[in-house]
Amino acid sequence: MVALEPELEHLAAPPAPAPPTLADCEHLSPEDRALLENVAGHLPLLADLSHADAVLFARSADGQATVVAQARPVPVPSPYTLPVEVGRTMTRDEAPLVFRVLVDSHRNQVNTTVIRGAPVLQEVFGIRNERGETIGALRSEMLLIEHERQRKRHAVFRRAIARARELIVAGRMQGGEKLGRLGVHDGVMVIDSTGRIEYLSAPAEHLYRRLGYADNLVKTQLQELETNEYICFKAMERGVCLEQRVQEHDLVWIKRVVPLVPRDDDSLPLPFIGRRGAPMGAVVAIQDVTDELQNEKELKIKTAMIQEIHHRVKNNLQTIAALLRLQARRTDNPEVAEQLRESVGRIISIAVVHEFLSHEENSVINIHEVSNRIISEVRNGVLDHTRPINLSLEGTRSFQLPAQQATSCALIINELIQNAVQHAFLGAPGGSIVVKLAEQGDSLYIEIVDDGHGLPEGLVNDPTHQGGLGLQIVRSLVREDLKGEFELLPTTNGTGTRAVVSFPKWIAKAE
Repeated sequence: MVALEPELEHLAAPPAPAPPTLADCEHLSPEDRALLENVAGHLPLLADLSHADAVLFARSADGQATVVAQARPVPVPSPYTLPVEVGRTMTRDEAPLVFRVLVDSHRNQVNTTVIRGAPVLQEVFGIRNERGETIGALRSEMLLIEHERQRKRHAVFRRAIARARELIVAGRMQGGEKLGRLGVHDGVMVIDSTGRIEYLSAPAEHLYRRLGYADNLVKTQLQELETNEYICFKAMERGVCLEQRVQEHDLVWIKRVVPLVPRDDDSLPLPFIGRRGAPMGAVVAIQDVTDELQNEKELKIKTAMIQEIHHRVKNNLQTIAALLRLQARRTDNPEVAEQLRESVGRIISIAVVHEFLSHEENSVINIHEVSNRIISEVRNGVLDHTRPINLSLEGTRSFQLPAQQATSCALIINELIQNAVQHAFLGAPGGSIVVKLAEQGDSLYIEIVDDGHGLPEGLVNDPTHQGGLGLQIVRSLVREDLKGEFELLPTTNGTGTRAVVSFPKWIAKAE
């Protein structure tokens, strides 16, 4: 078995250098960086609306193209297995379209390429500042089969998505970085500046049918519906993307509104005609979260019930422990009294775990906190205060285990502490016991070290010797529950005992 080295927990690999960010682009003016940051914040929205990967490039000081942000679409698969690495610098051969726009100042570029054997439509749009200088490039990559699907959608929808992309590329979209991601089952609606519905996707039609609207709602004014559409008008009025959860009869929806503001020349075709500077309409995404909220409510109820059960189990165990303490005080047989006190310690160690489970929503227990409680219980109920024995806890504070393994560890720690208290300092005025928790490689360690008389002769010369009931319990729990190893060893200076429990880290991730 590998010797325990608690100091290893304090060692950490040096942090990896942070990838380049827009803050590192010192050659850009604050205004240019702010423009690119606005675009970067809206990439997730653009990826979900356009069903395409979105990658933002900035021109580095040496004229190269550096990835400063990226987003992958939620509603459809990405062409890539892994996202494009932020901070990566690409050569002209790797990203020729990007260099044409970003470095050579060409207009938007379109091409088809092959990624992982699948044809992909690649578009690159220039990010230009108020002086007309190209300071960044936005690359959009969509699977060609998805592009064909989008081409067959209604022209109103396609124009709305194109307008949203123009606003994002120009840095004129506001508030979109705060919107939640759009899902594959979300309904999409396009409205004009007066609130008239110009387009309704099939999922959106289904959602409104569930409210009793069986007729085609296209060309219907939102004001005519008995639904909460306030967020749509508020977003258009303010020209800012907004999100709101609304109750529609027995359904709960999340509405995300992307307002579409006009160009300076108001040249967009119907239905996107509005006065200069006013929103011409909006794209509204509707997510039905009724089932999710119901499941969440049911889960909270079940969690509360489970926590209450753990609380009652803890109380019952403490009651049993109190009865056993009473029995121990009433018996005239010292051996029986000692056995009862040992049983009390075991019951209390299990009760401690149930107490933590009664306060936590998950079933993962922090062993460091459990060890502290067990040490406190031993101090109050076991130690002979005429002989000062110092109990302390060292090691990692993030030592966590599932409930079953945590219970085993609590019993193990209790048994080993009590064993040390009873046997390590016979005839001595006192001493110290240290509980150490450590993580080393793929293993977790629990070590109880005392500075007492050391191991009995039988345990030193005969490793197969099982010891008393306490040590037998420890060996069984380590072997059966933790799938680990247990050893009793002399300390390095020979004046005490080390009880070491080691088990694989994957056990801590079980259940």
